[in-house]
Amino acid sequence: MPLLGHAMSAPTHTPKPDFRSYAAPSLGYALFATRWLQAPLYFGLVAAQGVYVYKFFNELWHLVLHVLSGQVNETHVMLAVLKLVDVVMIANLLIMVIVGGYETFVSRIGLQGHRDQPEWLSHVNSNVLKVKLATAIVGISSVHLLQMFVDVDHTSHHSLMWGTIIHMAFILSAAILAYMSGPMEGHSQPMPGDPVPGRRRATLPSGDLNLPELGELPELPDRSDRSDRSERADRSERDAGRPVSAERDPAAPVVLREYIPAQGKNGPRELKDAGGAELRVRAAGFPARKLLEEFDDDHQRFLDWETITRLGTLDFVDTHENAVFLGPPGTGKTHLAIALGMRACRAGHEVLFATGSEWVSRLTAAQAAGRLTEELAALDRYALIIVDEIGYLSFGAEETNLLFRLVSHRYERASVVVTSDKPFARWSEVFGDTPVTYAMIDRLAHHADIITLKGDSYRLRGQGVDRALAAAGDSH
Repeated sequence: MPLLGHAMSAPTHTPKPDFRSYAAPSLGYALFATRWLQAPLYFGLVAAQGVYVYKFFNELWHLVLHVLSGQVNETHVMLAVLKLVDVVMIANLLIMVIVGGYETFVSRIGLQGHRDQPEWLSHVNSNVLKVKLATAIVGISSVHLLQMFVDVDHTSHHSLMWGTIIHMAFILSAAILAYMSGPMEGHSQPMPGDPVPGRRRATLPSGDLNLPELGELPELPDRSDRSDRSERADRSERDAGRPVSAERDPAAPVVLREYIPAQGKNGPRELKDAGGAELRVRAAGFPARKLLEEFDDDHQRFLDWETITRLGTLDFVDTHENAVFLGPPGTGKTHLAIALGMRACRAGHEVLFATGSEWVSRLTAAQAAGRLTEELAALDRYALIIVDEIGYLSFGAEETNLLFRLVSHRYERASVVVTSDKPFARWSEVFGDTPVTYAMIDRLAHHADIITLKGDSYRLRGQGVDRALAAAGDSH
């Protein structure tokens, strides 16, 4: 009984837990629950929103009456319209405070995938909310100042002067807040298709993924000629629609896993706000948390660490490319996929993880509800989706069509990471020998890094059956 031998060892003594250690978490949870005290405040703002709705239609009614009676001139009409605009802008400010504040400080509303979800709510956080509120206040101040200039004959110079000074103060404070919140950080990210500087450059992490300080790599042998040749060869294969082989020149210098670039200051990706990153990791649906630095390659007979290191910089997400991990069970495909997903989350990207069968179930439900197109469009908010465990279960023709719709919709639009225990040549066993299967492979493999893992199962290591399973997997 080799598989059970490790379970028959003598039981170990488990020390009695110190129940005093539970006091601190319980107190923290109690304090965290007090956030619900803010919920009535937001409902109070909803009542204020109703007051502004009444004020808007009251002003509009009086404007219509005065226009029909001929008692107003152009200046009066302009002032009345500016009052309506002012009411609308204040109402917009209330909406941002109510919805954004509740989402940020109380609880998630869960509008993901809803067709009426506001664009700004998909990436709202405390910094974004503050900048948007400051911008809205500047807009409202602009309307008030414009009202003064339109009615300049009835406005004192003293009021005009202070109105202008106050408006400039609002503009200055909004600019300072925007600068401190870093809303321009998105401009530092390359646009899809643009060359990414330093694509092959790696740095040496000083520790865990969250540690900010990084050192430089030791000087490596010059391999610019080989890199240029391999890059041109890879690009020509991709342009021809053929998968790029994961096996590189055996004589090439090996990039060790210690050189996987970490995230943090001066790294390839600056770590975004920790709170937002944690929310993205939780929302991604990972079955466990994995890091590239923790990957155990002792059971691997060959592993292309150079490509994995490059994937760890997340350049493939910026350029809307894909990554495919192929190999027998237990070789670490899911570990690598989750690790890349977590890196993307901490770099500010939205990520969604599910197995192949779970993706099929989700798309089947959307199709049954008559909203498959809307569901695929809603998935565009995710810069990276992960499709795990392709190959363990077979799919029917309709299910294959749904997965093809998913891959085809994201082709050159957003990134996909796929794990499978079968090479592409055997995907016909999973999806059927149909044109749809080959079309799905064609779109998935184009602009993709395909990494084949060869080795013993990590889970069965030392149990006497790992070598036999690995040999059986390699023989197919």
